[in-house]
Amino acid sequence: MAAGPEPVYWLGKDTLRVSAALFAENRRRLCQGLKAKEGIVSKSVVVLQGGEQKQRYCTDTDILFRQESFFHWAFGVTESDCFAAIDVDSGKSILFVPKLPESYATWMGEIYPKQHFKERYAVDEVHYTCDIVDVLSSLTPAVLLTLRGQNTDSGSISREASFEGISRFQVNNTLLYPVIVECRLIKTDMELEVLRYTNRISSEAHKMVMKHVRPGQKEYEMESLFQHHCYSQGGMRHTSYTCICGTGSNSSILHYGHAGAPNDKTIVDGDMCLFDMGGEYYCYSSDITCSFPANGKFTPDQRAIYEAVLKSSRAVMAAIKPGVKWTNMHRLADRVHLEELVKIGILKGNVEDMMKVHLGSVFMPHGLGHLLGIDVHDVGGYPEGVDRVNEPGLRSLRMGRLVQERMVLTVEPGIYFINHLLDQALANDAQSCFINNQELARFRSFGGVRIEDDIAVTADGVELLTCVPRTVEEIEAFMADSAKPFSPVVSSEKF
Repeated sequence: MAAGPEPVYWLGKDTLRVSAALFAENRRRLCQGLKAKEGIVSKSVVVLQGGEQKQRYCTDTDILFRQESFFHWAFGVTESDCFAAIDVDSGKSILFVPKLPESYATWMGEIYPKQHFKERYAVDEVHYTCDIVDVLSSLTPAVLLTLRGQNTDSGSISREASFEGISRFQVNNTLLYPVIVECRLIKTDMELEVLRYTNRISSEAHKMVMKHVRPGQKEYEMESLFQHHCYSQGGMRHTSYTCICGTGSNSSILHYGHAGAPNDKTIVDGDMCLFDMGGEYYCYSSDITCSFPANGKFTPDQRAIYEAVLKSSRAVMAAIKPGVKWTNMHRLADRVHLEELVKIGILKGNVEDMMKVHLGSVFMPHGLGHLLGIDVHDVGGYPEGVDRVNEPGLRSLRMGRLVQERMVLTVEPGIYFINHLLDQALANDAQSCFINNQELARFRSFGGVRIEDDIAVTADGVELLTCVPRTVEEIEAFMADSAKPFSPVVSSEKF
């Protein structure tokens, strides 16, 4: 009998084909990691619960479904309300799908047989969720390993599998989480391929926005253009996070774009734009920020701040390699910013003394960057034994561990003029002595600049995944000539 076609996720046209082998490899790595962990006994079975389809508040309006991240990492299943199991000893994979009522076929579409899901996701067995107790009992597991752990970015606890009848089994909910997190931390070749794709499409979308931005438009028009390009050209129905389209003073609001500030300002000639947006394909994220003047031409002040941030970005990327401390990379960015702000005239004095009083955090209160993968703030930043540094700026850093090969990270230094932070610094004798308040006053309504690239750590440096105009000259030339294709200089740099 001839073998059927390899199961893949593909949305047609020029979108990326993602093989189900990606998730089979993730499951294999998980079993390997569990077998090596102290406390794992023979006949252990991993049980994961997928995301549920939910409605908006008390209505019957569905919220657009997106799979729970751990479940997606292990199985790549796009449907809601599923469970799955992995026999750790054998690697056998079992998917449990809902048994749908006949009315589903009227309102929602075809009801597929179990064989459809077996072939689509390349798992060993498929059963209905209503049979989960009988199927798991047939495996005679010594213990079910369920997922419970704290996400160190959100503080929330992961969703632990629960179903009627689970009390019949011995359950351990502490062993699985640290192992699966470490597996997600290190990306396989197949995962890197998807992350390159999300970056390519999102980079193209950012460039398209840069071509079209004009004073007089609304910030949300730029958000709409980005989303349209990602979906129409890349099959990205979801963005990785709420788009940030800050212009003018809004570019200093770190998480602008939320319901209280919904990208609704009119773009003004002379505004600096800070557009932080990333598309998501098959649950894999991107996270890119471009900063540029709305009219396509940098003023001397805009150029000075932009080039200060670009210098710190390139210094960090040149320093990243396996074994370096991520906290040291953050401090490096701070140091470069302070040195450049002295040259501009906003600061005065000794940079070493500024570092001691954490003056860098006044201008960059967020962390340098974070892990990236199936979540935009991917898991694994603070495993057990690695604590946050309780210092301004560093306490907001989303990863505290050593850099490792095959990590994917964002590098996103920024300089912002946030009035309440500037006022606090001016009221602090230890910091105000370094500030030239007369020069600073000129920048009070400047906003901010962030330059955010996504990188994959290699054996001796980094692979730059993001591809957008970065130097002042590239940006100005690109925005001035809408017919000229962009050929990035930066992509050929060796970091």
